[in-house]
Amino acid sequence: MPWSRFELSGLATAVGSMPHTDPKEACALVARFLPEIPAWPQLPQRSFLENMYVQFSQGFPGVVIEEERIHVDRTGKLGEPLEQLYTSYLDSEIEKYAISLDYAAGLHAFLKADLGSPFAIKGQVTGPISWGLAVTDQDRRPIIYDDVLSDAVAKHLRLKAAWQEWKLNAISPNTIIFIDEPYMASLGSAFVSLPPEQAVALLEEVFGGISGLKGVHCCGNTDWSLLLATSLDILNLDAYNYGYTLALYPDEAKAFLERGGVVAWGIVPSDEQALKGETAKSLLDRLEEEIGALNRKGVSLDLLRKQSLVTPSCGLGSISPEAAAWALEVLAGVSEELRKRYRLE
Repeated sequence: MPWSRFELSGLATAVGSMPHTDPKEACALVARFLPEIPAWPQLPQRSFLENMYVQFSQGFPGVVIEEERIHVDRTGKLGEPLEQLYTSYLDSEIEKYAISLDYAAGLHAFLKADLGSPFAIKGQVTGPISWGLAVTDQDRRPIIYDDVLSDAVAKHLRLKAAWQEWKLNAISPNTIIFIDEPYMASLGSAFVSLPPEQAVALLEEVFGGISGLKGVHCCGNTDWSLLLATSLDILNLDAYNYGYTLALYPDEAKAFLERGGVVAWGIVPSDEQALKGETAKSLLDRLEEEIGALNRKGVSLDLLRKQSLVTPSCGLGSISPEAAAWALEVLAGVSEELRKRYRLE
């Protein structure tokens, strides 16, 4: 255990994306409202290169980015670049999988920003399931269905996560890296034929490159038991829309918390219209209902409160800058009230 997860008690952090095009402005906002656990801002409105699937694509064998489309060209010779990837993987050559300024202006500005002395620092990488399903080959077939490429995706993202964590360690020794997996909500549906054991294996491969705390963010409903059974430390769900679904898995949630796991409750809506009608108090009341539902099924109230984080329900990149600022302000208020009410400070 790199550091105590119990110290996270009700602190706030962000999911990742922000709507700004000025990286310094986005970083200043994060530093202002999330001083304990700031997260570097992804800026998809700034450039297509900061799209969550493009942002971590540099160096992947056969990757092509053109006319705001990303795909992998399997018609070329992939043997040599795949060999280079596997060599880097085996030799832990993470510096070869750096994320450049053009692809992550928010990250590079964040590394130079005055963030004070945060308790921890958070980063994020797109997960192998979502990346493998969203990125297709030249014939528009998701590359996750190619056994060689799906394995390569996980190893590639592992190296990206490890490089990012290495850079973030310069700010704080306490690091958190979230694997963003929106496509987890599609597992088991008629649209995605991916065996659960393959999904777990891909996640665990990326987890293996993270030495600090590792989390998964899923902004939809999914089979939470699948994620809770992995080695993740933090489960981040859209608690505003789907928080009640976690109570469908009380035994798994109890076991997860008892082994030291943390639930990051995405209680602040990332939808601009929904956000207008909420306050820190209304959202905390909503969160208490969800925590209470688990407690009534035998999950320790003390663990639910202490082993918690609060976040937006998803990234804030698709709303206005003004709404994003309000979301972070409300989020900070939820965290402050939660810690005060239950003496978690």
